[in-house]
Amino acid sequence: MSWQLALSAPLNEDLSGFARLLQAQHIGHRISEAGGVQQVWVADVETSARVQQLYQHYRILPADNLEFVAAAPPADRPVGGSWQQQLRRFPLTALVLVLTLLVALWTGVGESVEQVAWLTFNAILIDGQQAWFVPLADSLAAGQWWRLFTPILIHFGWLHLAMNSLWFWELGRRIELQQGSLFLLGFVLLSALCSNFSQFWFSGPSFFGGLSGVLYALLGFCWIRQRLAPVAAYALPKGVVGMMLVWLLLCLSGLVSALGFGQIANAAHVSGLVTGCAAGLLAGLLARRRRIS
Repeated sequence: MSWQLALSAPLNEDLSGFARLLQAQHIGHRISEAGGVQQVWVADVETSARVQQLYQHYRILPADNLEFVAAAPPADRPVGGSWQQQLRRFPLTALVLVLTLLVALWTGVGESVEQVAWLTFNAILIDGQQAWFVPLADSLAAGQWWRLFTPILIHFGWLHLAMNSLWFWELGRRIELQQGSLFLLGFVLLSALCSNFSQFWFSGPSFFGGLSGVLYALLGFCWIRQRLAPVAAYALPKGVVGMMLVWLLLCLSGLVSALGFGQIANAAHVSGLVTGCAAGLLAGLLARRRRIS
């Protein structure tokens, strides 16, 4: 077998924890001493790149996060296991998706105005063939505070629901795994509030809905948090951030709507991304401060 040198480390560095990490990842390796350094050898160049990435996480992660890295599959697949195991590990992510599916069934994926009217940002009064929006202040005075959040559960069409659900499952699990269910719940509610208010401020009373604003918040959080304080959970596959930003620009240009994809809640997308980046910046700086101290 031909071995590939993956990395070198000082002789005084204890690599026993790193060796356990490689074993947990099922990465075959051997560690030797030569030229006054420790050398980690693996089977091929691809594995070498993976080991170098793991070593960077190993060196900067606090001790209480090493268990997570050891249990994690490669960075572009932060979680695995059967669907039953994943539901137990990510209850909040699963709950949000179940709620969106139930709402989609109840509203006929946005076709039933009478049902959708219960969840829109502005209440809707329907009289025969006429309908009009109720001022938000009147709805809040009537105790309908749920309207500040529930537009994220509305989807217009099965494709709209499927795409948003797939992205929420991908991004939500990462944050729930690393930060916990309560953090994800608070972050979803915060980003929903910000994106819904922004869309209302930009477009006025209108039909809008979907998880997209929250998705851009999750994306922004993972993106900035990973750049400031890398952990395996937030290492998104290459090109994901760029693709999502390009899609955002296409939506802002009006091209997507012109091609017949319907009206896009651009204000919700932009505010969601800004919210997520700000939260990721704060979380990343706090994480770096903890590591330094």
